[in-house]
Amino acid sequence: MPVSLGVEPVSGASATQGESMRAAVYRGSSRVVVEPTPVPQIGPGELLIRVEACGICHTDLKKIEHDLLPPPRIYGHETAGVVAAVGDGVSKYKLGERVCVFHHIPCGDCFYCSRRDYAQCAGYKKVGVTAGYEPAGGGFAEYVRVMDWIVERGVERIPDGVSFERATFVEPLNTCLKGLEKAAIRPDDTVVVLGQGPIGLLFTMLLARQGTERLYATDRLPLRLEKAQRLGAREAWDSAAVDVRAEMLARTEGRGADVVIVAASAPGIVEEAVRITRPGAKIMLFAQTSPQETFELNGAQVGKDERMVFGSYSASVDLQHESAEIVWSESFPVEELISHRLPLDELERGMDLARRPQEGSLKVLVHPQR
Repeated sequence: MPVSLGVEPVSGASATQGESMRAAVYRGSSRVVVEPTPVPQIGPGELLIRVEACGICHTDLKKIEHDLLPPPRIYGHETAGVVAAVGDGVSKYKLGERVCVFHHIPCGDCFYCSRRDYAQCAGYKKVGVTAGYEPAGGGFAEYVRVMDWIVERGVERIPDGVSFERATFVEPLNTCLKGLEKAAIRPDDTVVVLGQGPIGLLFTMLLARQGTERLYATDRLPLRLEKAQRLGAREAWDSAAVDVRAEMLARTEGRGADVVIVAASAPGIVEEAVRITRPGAKIMLFAQTSPQETFELNGAQVGKDERMVFGSYSASVDLQHESAEIVWSESFPVEELISHRLPLDELERGMDLARRPQEGSLKVLVHPQR
């Protein structure tokens, strides 16, 4: 990845427009370049955040890899940092406060909001956090501008004693919590989580936390399988070596799983989810977010067998405080999911680790100030 040399990082909490910062700018053709760019200017009701940590999310990786949106953009949305400047009229936050931010907030008034389908709200689809160019989250930069509607409803204070790294999990955990709310899992359900990357492991941890006992997981990497069992799964199988359908039938009197959460994206994984479930089961597609991803289902497996196949995408404003409280809790060990902590100049390596998982890689965090 081309990196501009000699760019001085902005320091302190009083950055102003015209000063230079480093940012990883998406330039098209799957290319991201670390280069100097102006510190964002904030307006009334807005905040400037000095980014201390940002998680690498597969949603951003898909946008970069498949060139889903036109450049230039600065991605990164699992953002935690320090309030570096406060716009006129802001009274809720002060200089130096430690916060994490959501980049989407719904309008609260439209048809979709009235049905709590927040991710389909036109206002929600607008990105309210930016490091410059077309707003895209901006966490892969030293500073981000937080727009007024996000300041009002999309910022969470980080308690004393909680690290910036832990705080980056508030947004992704919220998305998982929303998915579980939609799935409406019963205590006696047999649940399988396909994929034990960072999101799959968050699902496993949340399901164990809510008391799901018949909880199973699949992946292809030994470390992830070991973590899945340690963090709550009854059993975890290598999907490349084990007949998962046979294992599920053996544990459910020949029926199959009640609920499957598809937390990974791979050819054939949705078809596998259908194969291992019973008639009447629920299958949640969580990782299927790219228009390039397709799958084929037998109509009778859904219609005649009454399986419910549904999606869950992005976060819920209703779950912001709950998701934050879970992350703040020392009994919920999200730090176990972090495998790599990298400076901004190594973002390309971090994206490759996240995009092509290998033994030893899990959640990758970027520290733009390093």
